[in-house]
Amino acid sequence: MYELLKTIDDPAQLRALERRQLGQLAEELRAFVLESVSKTGGHLSSNLGTVELTIALHYVFDTPEDRIVWDVGHQTYPHKILTGRREAMARLRMLDGISGFPRRSESRYDTFGTAHSSTSISAALGMAVSSKLKKENRRCIAVIGDGAMSAGMAFEALNNAGAMDADLLVILNDNEMSISPPVGALTNYLARLLSGRVYSSARRASEHLLKRVGVWELARRAEEHVKGMVTPSTLFEEFGFNYIGPIDGHDLDALIPTLANIKKLKGPQFLHVITRKGQGYKLAEDDPIAYHGPGKFNPAEGLQKSAGGKPTYSHVFGAWLCDMAAQDPRLVAVTPAMREGSGMVEFSARFPERYFDVGIAEQHAVTFCAGLACEGMKPVLAIYSTFLQRGYDQLIHDVAIQNLPVLFALDRGGLVGGDGATHNGAFDYAYLRTVPNLTVMAPSDAEECRRMLTTGFGTSSPAAVRYPRGAAPGEIQKELISIPIGKGEIRRTGKRVAILAFGAMLKPALEAAELLDATVANMRFVKPLDADLIRKISQEHGLLVTVEEHQVMGGAGSAVCEFLTEANFSGNVLLLGLPDRFIDHGDPAKLLASVGLDAAGIATSIRRVLRDG
Repeated sequence: MYELLKTIDDPAQLRALERRQLGQLAEELRAFVLESVSKTGGHLSSNLGTVELTIALHYVFDTPEDRIVWDVGHQTYPHKILTGRREAMARLRMLDGISGFPRRSESRYDTFGTAHSSTSISAALGMAVSSKLKKENRRCIAVIGDGAMSAGMAFEALNNAGAMDADLLVILNDNEMSISPPVGALTNYLARLLSGRVYSSARRASEHLLKRVGVWELARRAEEHVKGMVTPSTLFEEFGFNYIGPIDGHDLDALIPTLANIKKLKGPQFLHVITRKGQGYKLAEDDPIAYHGPGKFNPAEGLQKSAGGKPTYSHVFGAWLCDMAAQDPRLVAVTPAMREGSGMVEFSARFPERYFDVGIAEQHAVTFCAGLACEGMKPVLAIYSTFLQRGYDQLIHDVAIQNLPVLFALDRGGLVGGDGATHNGAFDYAYLRTVPNLTVMAPSDAEECRRMLTTGFGTSSPAAVRYPRGAAPGEIQKELISIPIGKGEIRRTGKRVAILAFGAMLKPALEAAELLDATVANMRFVKPLDADLIRKISQEHGLLVTVEEHQVMGGAGSAVCEFLTEANFSGNVLLLGLPDRFIDHGDPAKLLASVGLDAAGIATSIRRVLRDG
């Protein structure tokens, strides 16, 4: 079926093909991506959109000697397939399988590990400057999407690159037909261009005429095309780049000669290509968001609606958000380009004037919320744990120091599965609990998540509710009920051993406790800890065990140890959590079991201490 594709195990073989064969290769590669992802799950729309661009880059440039840095990296399946990993795609994102993102340790063709956005230009610039210092004749290419261009880091790198005079090529893979509106310089230029009296008068007159003759839509599209042709070139040339484009990113006859010409040019170059997410698969073209990261599916049938099942924590948050917004007009919700993933689709439809997607700009998102809070609004920032790391300075400086009531709905706490180390929320307890004025909560089920969100929203200071990816156990009550801040609860009474469980670890802790006849406390709060509860438990048990889906170092268990030291606890303490290493991709349940965070693993660790003690 893949007659030509099966002959390509590295880009040198691709470069040996005749130019006329590349169209067939593109068809086979696109079909293979679709078949492969439908069997494993993974990112689909973005990869279908980069087939021709990937072929053209490896055909024109001498990879891996020439360096390609893929921003975010979830569009690199065609790249992986053409660089010797075609058969390995059968275990994509699985335990001991290949990553869904570029990884330096996986292949010499993966020149830079990515997964968070907007890093490619900085990294490729560093490589280009290094090559220049070492007097190596090498081209360095950054491939970045229009969504990633909304992050400040991308513009910091552009600003620096234009002054470096390094041989750097930035390729803007524009799959939305426009650059994101938050780009300030572009927006301001466009506003000046389109706000003049002559333009406005002419536009109104032409609109009236063209609507009458039925070609107004054509004229509107032509106007948008002119904007795309004129303003981006002005912007990027001001940064010091030679701007080329836009060109059709699915046309190999346009891509290959353009890239071949650019290869001969010196200094910073900027190529603007237009692609389409889901290209070649009609269902993904029509709904690229749904097919962004699907699970396994039948390509002939497409994605099927799931039949019921437990709501996810993201859905619990989204339902709470709508209910609370209906009660309190001060609530505003903010997301850095994660509406669907964070469960905010219904809110955005019901309360559009109070919904703000700021694009991939986590730092801005945090300080934007701080500004909202200064003026009496009650902002809720829905953000993944791993992405809040980017806004950490703003969390401290702009929110916590000023003690502003911003609620952080922290999704994807703990291990996330297929996306692996770059997306695991393994450090949030540690980086949040050290910040003054901040309350940190960890729910163990759906109703507790809802109550904690209500509690955090009702405070007059910053608060974070940290919850995992996946199904939320338990039933939800319709009422919006708060819980006392800093108060946990005993969920099971036993002997000798007390397990202090944080967040989603309550369930396996209770299961392990049944095997050991141990006491279990649902701690609820990482900060402030329930000092009275810990003191009482420490007086009645000789071994205290903390369990958290978080790195042990600096986590909730460390906070408990700090308290026990002050309380002169003379018993034993066992801290269970994630080890001091990055956890790879794979099935979450298997990953938790591999680090001893399932019921059997918790029980085994406790028995070992009891036996050795």
